[in-house]
Amino acid sequence: MLVTLTLNPAVDISMTTDRLIPEQKIHCSQPRYDAGGGGINVSKAIHRLGGESLAVFTSGGSSGLRLQELVEKEGIHYEIIGIDGLTRECFVVTETIPNQQFRFGTPGPTLSSAEADACLSHLQTLAEPIDYLVASGSLPPGLPVDFYARIARIAKERGIRLVLDAAGESLRMALAEGVFLIKPNVGELARLVGVERLETDQIAKAADTLIQAGSCEIVVVSLGPLGAMLITRNGQELVQAPPVKKISTVGAGDSLVGGMVYALSQGMSYSDMIRLGVACGTAATMNPGTQLFQKADVDRLLSWINQQQKFVIV
Repeated sequence: MLVTLTLNPAVDISMTTDRLIPEQKIHCSQPRYDAGGGGINVSKAIHRLGGESLAVFTSGGSSGLRLQELVEKEGIHYEIIGIDGLTRECFVVTETIPNQQFRFGTPGPTLSSAEADACLSHLQTLAEPIDYLVASGSLPPGLPVDFYARIARIAKERGIRLVLDAAGESLRMALAEGVFLIKPNVGELARLVGVERLETDQIAKAADTLIQAGSCEIVVVSLGPLGAMLITRNGQELVQAPPVKKISTVGAGDSLVGGMVYALSQGMSYSDMIRLGVACGTAATMNPGTQLFQKADVDRLLSWINQQQKFVIV
């Protein structure tokens, strides 16, 4: 079973306008509402690829009810962890004339210590065998910085492969416990290994230091529009992203993770895993707002990737 965990989900609201002008009333398009948050987006990606997952997320208030409706509309199995605070709403506004995107994220509700304990207890009581647990997204206010580390301990005790898509000190502390796979960008990887910056030819060696230390088994470094690099104990592979017209970057990283986890659940090789992930992440940028990707786009882009033979394998 695949499980995704979203501790700070959101109702994503996206709209367009010709131009943002200070101190003037801005006339926007009809808003689009999507279920958002790292883990939920990963579950959406898995579902669109034909897989199944259980999305576990916090939910509170009227916006939490709307979030549940949106997740249910996606056809995703889910379980909620009830909280007193209101589930957050985030906004994406796209200027159509200069084609610029503005993303407004809110911090989310503050979770109490009892609600934090309920999140951990919920994971511990999931009965079915769990193959992969994806913990993704920011920690909401109120949760301690070591919260993902606590989840890593639970995963280790239950023999679950933890895929962690986080950043900063919360990621660093989780790596001290050990996880299965992480997806930093180049800047995040540099901070993890204690350097100011990394050049492209230094990425694999930096990631390998984390693997050799037992912090993780797989590192996938997101390179944005350039693609992604896979590093394991057995070597590295660079996958170039197909050239597409970028419309929105919302959910591209989550789509990358969703594609990879789906591939792993289907028994695909790591090489096929990274290629599908890059295809999903790139396809997500082709759609406006917070819509993620279309399966037909993924299939077409994956065919392009497989035909290029421009990756480096060591």
